[in-house]
Amino acid sequence: MRRCFTGSWILKVFRSCWTGIKHCCFSKGAKSLVSTSHSCPSCHVELVLSIRALMEKDVGAMSSAVESNLYRQLHAILRELDTDTQAGSSCNKGMLRWTLHKKVENNPSTSVSLLKVLVKELEKADRFDCKVRMIPLLHTLAYTVIQSANVPEDLIQRIYVCLKQLVTLPEPYCTIGLNYAKLMKLELNIPGALFQRRVIAEHSLKNEHYPLQERVFVFVDPAVFPQALLNAVRADVKCGASDWDTTSHQRRVLLHTLQAGLGRHCHGRQLAEALKECGNIEKYFHDVVTTVEERIEDGGSDSDQYSTRLQQLYHDILSSVGKDQSSSSSLVGSPLPSPEISFHVWTKDDEIWNELVNFALMVNPEEQSSTFLDEDDTAKRASCISTMSVDSGIEGDLPLSELASLMVEPPAESEVLEQKRMSQFYRRACVRWPRAGNRMTLMMEAIKEIGGTAGGGSSLPKEEKTFTARIVVMGDDSTLGRLGRAYYNIRKREARHLFLTKRVNLEIYYIPVSSQSVTTSPVQEIVPGLVDMLTIAACLGKADPWYDCNISSLGGMILKFAEMHSSVGGSSEQNSFLQDIISYYTRTAQQPISIPIFLVKMTFSNADSKAVEEVFVCQLDIDFPGFRPFRATFKDTIKGSVRYRKHTQEVSGVNVSVIYRKASISNREVDRGMSLPTCGVSICRTPSCGTKNLDSLNVDFRDSNPTRSCMSTIRVTRISVRTLENKMFTVCLDKDSQKTFKNVKSIEVFPCTDPGYCLQRTKSRHSAEDEDSGLSRFLNRTFSLPINTFSGALQ
Repeated sequence: MRRCFTGSWILKVFRSCWTGIKHCCFSKGAKSLVSTSHSCPSCHVELVLSIRALMEKDVGAMSSAVESNLYRQLHAILRELDTDTQAGSSCNKGMLRWTLHKKVENNPSTSVSLLKVLVKELEKADRFDCKVRMIPLLHTLAYTVIQSANVPEDLIQRIYVCLKQLVTLPEPYCTIGLNYAKLMKLELNIPGALFQRRVIAEHSLKNEHYPLQERVFVFVDPAVFPQALLNAVRADVKCGASDWDTTSHQRRVLLHTLQAGLGRHCHGRQLAEALKECGNIEKYFHDVVTTVEERIEDGGSDSDQYSTRLQQLYHDILSSVGKDQSSSSSLVGSPLPSPEISFHVWTKDDEIWNELVNFALMVNPEEQSSTFLDEDDTAKRASCISTMSVDSGIEGDLPLSELASLMVEPPAESEVLEQKRMSQFYRRACVRWPRAGNRMTLMMEAIKEIGGTAGGGSSLPKEEKTFTARIVVMGDDSTLGRLGRAYYNIRKREARHLFLTKRVNLEIYYIPVSSQSVTTSPVQEIVPGLVDMLTIAACLGKADPWYDCNISSLGGMILKFAEMHSSVGGSSEQNSFLQDIISYYTRTAQQPISIPIFLVKMTFSNADSKAVEEVFVCQLDIDFPGFRPFRATFKDTIKGSVRYRKHTQEVSGVNVSVIYRKASISNREVDRGMSLPTCGVSICRTPSCGTKNLDSLNVDFRDSNPTRSCMSTIRVTRISVRTLENKMFTVCLDKDSQKTFKNVKSIEVFPCTDPGYCLQRTKSRHSAEDEDSGLSRFLNRTFSLPINTFSGALQ
């Protein structure tokens, strides 16, 4: 504002009031304009009032210019939603949003102007029923409110009223609008509460009133990220994390809460300097947390007492360092720090489970080795794993070699060999039956996860737990396959012994990254073409356009930034792009899209081999290694020729028996059977997300002779394939070469059942009740992988 006193505007002051002043003041003996206050006080007052009026007019013009600039930037973002994603502009969509937030973060004075523009556009979108723009506007609006140092009461009230009007809209707009309306009401009654709670939870700041803790776990697939770039990606994810400590976060909480609560009565710059010089930050931090949380518990009834306590705390901080409590001035920005992020190279399948257990047991990341755990923590970790029995417990069924020490006369060697040969006893792995309360908790958790996105009803609100783990996985379709298997194993462990479900809210996020845009499938090497490794990301992007703008379109830039970082040896300026993307994604994306998980049961040619059960998320490929696609020439297509008859016999493929059940909305189809020759089968999930029938698969049979008419794609809910000849095939899951099974004789594919439903169904069977009794009526039988997006599946 200081620059406003120079320039062309001061000429306007002189032109407007010089005529009256020169006739009055100089006639009374004033030798200069400075001495007019002594010669003519009335003229001095007129001059001051003129200057103040022009200053206010100039400030209004500046504010209007800022709003116009922000309006153009916001409309550039919204226009990208209406255009199709192209190669040249796919990365621009997310970059525009990131640039806008960085501009507000670097210049906090523009936050109020941005809020005014956003609420105007949101009201316009509601009035003209432009739903495609509501989701971006809602998330950008709420994110800006949390980061703003002080929002005028009339503006926050206007935002709250606008959000309440969205509850009459269909899903997911009413759910997102209602959630943000609750947050705005809290911010209206207790300014700064959202910022304070967010920082406390994300950085585990200890206090007595708000014990919730959150942590972001980033798992990158080493098969996607080159080894040379892993350190660069780690540096980008944890950008600037070492520069902040607990005291720094406490200072930010104090600065933001006092500025938000006191507004213009707080001297922002003096407070920031006083907090840097003050040595007893922790005491003031606990005082402000207590003040805010007690007001939240009271419902914001007595606002005068709340303001008085904040004013007293503000005076105490300034007095402790000897600063004068001067008049009000402009506020200073206090950017919302990025959450605490734990970076992991995902090499072990059970690494997610181990990290979640360590988080629930409050084990520090630096002390996750078992050597640092005390006896109590070791006992807790041991209790998380169920002990399975593999024998019958009957003495007669035990091997003779183990009973030799108990027998008076040791058995002969021939008797031991005979027992091994004749013993046919096999006991299934037994687990302890969970308690009724644990079964109920597990089932309710499953109902809350799939409520509005899969079953067609309104989702139940999740219970607020002490710990929230946000799992961010970076990779391609094969990485999602690993994630699906890890999530299924976690749920199976919880069915045996309930531990994480009662303590931790698990949120899953997916950032698609591929080392190349397309790659060759390990099973389909014979196919002349390339296979897309980001099919699930494309599916999520079609269901949620804002996810496509901010996450899918920016995934390809992650490796580019890592290459730039590693090329200069990490000595360049730190780039917070990836960290900002993860922060925005984990904070605002709370609507899951459920991706069904399918189970495949494989039997092998070796009679001694047991059947293997595996789960997959994206695709299952069957290939017969001895057969390759036949490239026909012109002579091969002439019927009656020798080459035609020869190749017809050689490339007919392997005869397989197929039993399948077609997908239908009524789900009343019966099993059908057929046999046909083929050289390969591709079973992939239905590519459309957000439809009513997600639990289906598309099956394509590949013919070794392209000259013949191939069978059309069939859409099924379950299918079994078995060879009719003495020729085995190879199975690959989720385009992952490490999940390839050879010498397979038959497979059976069907939707994976939720372990919670299995428990209820078994209980009903034991009690001679109907299979769909109790909570199983409200629980989707298909087990799904919930991926958090910004809007969920748009209707």
